[in-house]
Amino acid sequence: MSSNAKNVGILNISAPTSTCDDKNCPFHGSLHVRGAVLEGKLIKFRANRSGVVERTYLFYNSKYKRYEKRRSRIHVHIPPCLSLKEGDNVIIGECKPISKSIAFVVLGKVGE
Repeated sequence: MSSNAKNVGILNISAPTSTCDDKNCPFHGSLHVRGAVLEGKLIKFRANRSGVVERTYLFYNSKYKRYEKRRSRIHVHIPPCLSLKEGDNVIIGECKPISKSIAFVVLGKVGE
C-alpha cells in the first residue's frame, strides 16, 4: 500500500500503487465509501473519468416459480490512479452523489 493512500475500509481491496490528484478518489481524495458494494463488468469507459458497469443477477418470479436473469447498468466514477479498460470485472462502492447520475465509484479490479 502506498504511503499516502488511505484504507477505504472494504475487505480485499488494496490501494493502487500509482497516485492521483482527484478529489473524488477514495484512496487519495476526500470521497467516503458507504452503503452497497457491488461487482460487475466495465462496459463503457469515458474520457471524463466516468464509465458504465453492468451487473447481472437472478430475480425470482413467484407467479411462474422460477428465476429469470436480469441486468442493470450503473454509472460510476473511475479514479485515474486505477488502470482499467473496457471488459474488466470491477468492484464498485456506493458514495455521495458526484453528479446527476453518478453515485458509485470503482474500487478496483476483481482478482487483483
